[in-house]
Amino acid sequence: MKIALIGTRGIPAAYSGFETAVEHLALEFSARGHEVTVYCRPHMTGRRAEHAGARLVHLPTIRTKYLDTIVHTAVSTVHLVARERPDAAIYFIAGNAPLVPFARMAGVPSILQIDGMDSERAKWPRLARRLIRQTERMAAASATIAITDSESVADLYEERFGRRLLAIPYGASMPDPGTTATCEALGVEPGRFILFVGRLVPENNAHLLVRAHATLAPTWPLVIVGDAPYSSAYIGALRAEAGPSVIFPGYVFGDGYRELVHRAGLMCAPTEVGGTHPVIVEALAAGAPLVVSDHAPNLEVVGDAAAVFPLADGPGGLAQVLGDLIANPHRRDALGERARARAVERFGWDRCAERYLALIETVRR
Repeated sequence: MKIALIGTRGIPAAYSGFETAVEHLALEFSARGHEVTVYCRPHMTGRRAEHAGARLVHLPTIRTKYLDTIVHTAVSTVHLVARERPDAAIYFIAGNAPLVPFARMAGVPSILQIDGMDSERAKWPRLARRLIRQTERMAAASATIAITDSESVADLYEERFGRRLLAIPYGASMPDPGTTATCEALGVEPGRFILFVGRLVPENNAHLLVRAHATLAPTWPLVIVGDAPYSSAYIGALRAEAGPSVIFPGYVFGDGYRELVHRAGLMCAPTEVGGTHPVIVEALAAGAPLVVSDHAPNLEVVGDAAAVFPLADGPGGLAQVLGDLIANPHRRDALGERARARAVERFGWDRCAERYLALIETVRR
């Protein structure tokens, strides 16, 4: 089959969970003999011709906070309909819902993947939030079928809009590179630092972790991996608030990222918006002792394989959980073992890809 993956920044993954999912799905699809095309934004991914077994198509966009995604997806949809004519297209991001019907009208069966309620993200002003809420409302009807990565998001979507989405869990692949070079470069001791990985946007709550960390003394250093376009004010405030033992290496990918997850003494995901965060699934697969917020999709992913703090308790509640775990190596070890077991039991990119392929066969009939 010819399969197009459309609506994200593209691959190699260099931004968020959507791109991580696209990269792994492309690899799994191509390994099964399918012809995969991934639409990319050249300012994010460069202009390589292939990656993860997929052919990459680079098309222009308007690089602003409000137009980047929708313009690129519109241009990509025109290209998809006029040039590619795949057997199926998998669109990502609810905000792209208005464009999906054009592929359907041209005879291309289309799946739309929604990872959460994007309208809840703090980066959007009121008008943009209202418009995104409308795209969320129309998402299920715009595609041949709409899906999500979390039963919790499916619950919320059904509660708000009266239609239930099919949930397909993400996978994880986190081999240990066996290195310590990244730790050495950052000046942290393996097994004795706290790690955050994610976009530096308000709803991922890196600021909450920075404030909690400031109350732990003496404590392990905190490594905050990530960045985000269009968030310079938030990132500037975050850096200004951080103490001297908070390290900001920016984005870290590949073996460097895998090393940090495997060497972290604790990993923390205090998110409050979105569905399944691939970082959490990857932390489970690496056996990282993990702390998550009580955001429902997080709880669905981790089960009993992570420590949990209530978002309502703020920095103080998070600091209490972190401090207790730092003082209790046996509990950290137990969490790591449960994390590995849960990842093996529930999360695999091969199973995820097979479910997508079965869904594609269904929508093509």
